[in-house]
Amino acid sequence: YAVERAIPHGRSNGGGRGDKGAWRGDEPAEVGLRFRNELFSDFTRIAAKHPRIAKGNLVNHLGTLGTGNHFVEMCLDETDSIWLMLHSGSRGVGNRIGMYFIELAKKDMRKHVHDLPNKDLAYFKAGSDHFDDYLYAVGWAQRFAKVNREVMMNSFLKALRESVPESLREFQADLLAVDCHHNYVNREFHFGEDLLITRKGAVCAEKGRYGIIPGSMGAKSFIVQGKGNAESYNSCSHGAGRLMSRSEAKRRFSVEEHMRATSQVECRKDRDVIDETPMAYKPIDKVMAAQNDLVEIKHTLRQILCVKG
Repeated sequence: YAVERAIPHGRSNGGGRGDKGAWRGDEPAEVGLRFRNELFSDFTRIAAKHPRIAKGNLVNHLGTLGTGNHFVEMCLDETDSIWLMLHSGSRGVGNRIGMYFIELAKKDMRKHVHDLPNKDLAYFKAGSDHFDDYLYAVGWAQRFAKVNREVMMNSFLKALRESVPESLREFQADLLAVDCHHNYVNREFHFGEDLLITRKGAVCAEKGRYGIIPGSMGAKSFIVQGKGNAESYNSCSHGAGRLMSRSEAKRRFSVEEHMRATSQVECRKDRDVIDETPMAYKPIDKVMAAQNDLVEIKHTLRQILCVKG
């Protein structure tokens, strides 16, 4: 309960006024300070050219979890060492940026390309104003996502320290910190060319780089190191991946089945989280076996606490 109180999560009121998943005028000082110092100026610059992306949640989403497959977890590794893990991204503003530029690309295509096979193949031509603005906005959203995760981790640590006996509050929490983007764009050099690499449902697996591959709530998760596989553009999967749609999971599985699948985890056991039940995801061991040429497993984690949006 301390973690749930410390980190806004979920969504209510359609994401509007009073949304439980956003700060409601009670954001910690760290949130406002980091937004002003690290994010405000560059966001103002891009929003001046594209004001629609500024219409919605912004600073009130910084340090909040979101919904769907986003989570906050406490895990134990093979030596019973404790790991704190969370998964979230650029929240509402990131989605808004993405949707806005997708529609802008479709509009550009209608003007310049008359034989596009499918409207969802719309793109910006390199060097165009919209191309540069999109990359700038996406880069900003990735910075927002990183700060968002850092703020939540600080809230997680604070909640944990306040929940244990005073004699244990000075525990060391920085033996290894792993932070990796997923669903993002990055400029990289591959096969003799400068490229823009889009990783969707994937993370960077450069040789020696640490990454996180989470399983479902009740399965295992993994801390990995990349092997630098050139044929994968130094990439690996971001997680297990869904086995079925959310609606199919809700139709197929009961609360009782979900409770059995998560019996070793302190987590929600109600109907509203059935779409995230472990059975809705691919077996993580098979996923890891399929990419053993991409990453080396350094630690295997098992969840003991999971907070879902």
